[in-house]
Amino acid sequence: MGGIQFGTDGWRSIIADGFTFERVEQVAQLAAYRLAETFQGEGIVVGYDRRFLSEEFALAAAKAIQKAGFHVLLSEGPAPTPAYSWTVVSKGMLGAIVITASHNPPTYSGLKIKGAFGGSVGSEFTQGIEERYVEGGALSEKPGGTLAYFDPWPAYLEQISKKVDLEAIERADIAILMDVMHGVGSGSLRRLLKRPLMELRSERDPLFGGVSPEPIPKNLAPFFKALQEYTGPGTVVGAVLDGDADRVAAGDHAGNYLSCQVLIPLYIDHLVRRKGLTGAVVKTISGSDLMAQVAKARGLKCYETAIGFKYIAEIMLREPVLVGGEESGGVGFIDHMPERDGLLCVLYLLEMVALTGKDLTQLYQELQEELDYHSVYDRIDLKLPNSDLKNKLVSELEKQPFTEVDGLTVTEHLTTDGHRFRLAPGHWLLIRFSGTEPLLRLYCEGPNPERVAQTLAWAKAWALSFT
Repeated sequence: MGGIQFGTDGWRSIIADGFTFERVEQVAQLAAYRLAETFQGEGIVVGYDRRFLSEEFALAAAKAIQKAGFHVLLSEGPAPTPAYSWTVVSKGMLGAIVITASHNPPTYSGLKIKGAFGGSVGSEFTQGIEERYVEGGALSEKPGGTLAYFDPWPAYLEQISKKVDLEAIERADIAILMDVMHGVGSGSLRRLLKRPLMELRSERDPLFGGVSPEPIPKNLAPFFKALQEYTGPGTVVGAVLDGDADRVAAGDHAGNYLSCQVLIPLYIDHLVRRKGLTGAVVKTISGSDLMAQVAKARGLKCYETAIGFKYIAEIMLREPVLVGGEESGGVGFIDHMPERDGLLCVLYLLEMVALTGKDLTQLYQELQEELDYHSVYDRIDLKLPNSDLKNKLVSELEKQPFTEVDGLTVTEHLTTDGHRFRLAPGHWLLIRFSGTEPLLRLYCEGPNPERVAQTLAWAKAWALSFT
């Protein structure tokens, strides 16, 4: 039957090429068996996003799982991935199968697996599915399976609304601009808030307006335009959700892009100073050094993991974690579940602006001043023409890791995930390959935009020298 491969969060492939109904049915059933072997629970949730054929893929997955003798709850409409994760937790289910390719290009679909704890299952779990898939075989049939439909929104919205002061947000002199990128976050804030707000790209579009539904600058032209053109009253809070609403980014009135390199330090500070919460901080190897600086300043432990929220979730299952987050936009919080939650991220942003009367950029600048930390960050993605080039680059990095980057001496080389080369405090370069697309990702934090651009250009030239 050939093979399938799970990445940092789920199995993703091009629709009608690697991602077919036959494969979805087989993988969904294998995942259901693995969930039953691993966890205790009453059945399996099946959900989906707004991509092309998502409803049909979800129904096929649900029927395959039912056919194997399981009780299945199938979503009656598209909803955020964290809403399905919360359904698992609140209803005591074995886990969830979510048909989504998250932020990947429109030609992709995918399948995420959530465990009974509400977060993504680990690599050992998915490796087991890959191995069983290769063994092949017809779909299993067992009696007793049932299938029922449900609405994931009410319980999920009730849960996240408890985390913030909705009354303060309703009263505040703020102007809310929400870009849902044609994804499942459409209408989500309107379900929670009575106040006016502006929502961009709210209609369903399986082509996502010709871009990937990933909240990074190159995909956000309508968002930046709307921020800069707004002339009404109130402090502007711009927020963006990705295709399945488990990632977030933000912007201010001037159209400045605020990634999670900016937002996660703000979340840590907000939850400690204004809400009186505590716990550990977990960042990935691509996360800004400022995250660890804020944690230290607020008396919190800070862990660093490989990229992928499942690694953060492992620590969240072990001990109280105040904030765990990724540079790419996924953030989870204490007293919720070990899972990324884009809508809760937006609510916390609105709350911090509502309680302070200051916009996000001002809050970030004040935090930088307090900690005397002024580095900036950027990332570029290079599409690889073939696997041969990837293999060459991997081999070169393993055989001859850099001792110098653009004239600067490497003071530390970490291989937690990819290769991170530290050049100075607050200045590092990370080279790694995407776990879901044929991309080489180059990440850099440095003392100023010019130095960051120069470092990334050096790394890009190095990579292209092998073509």
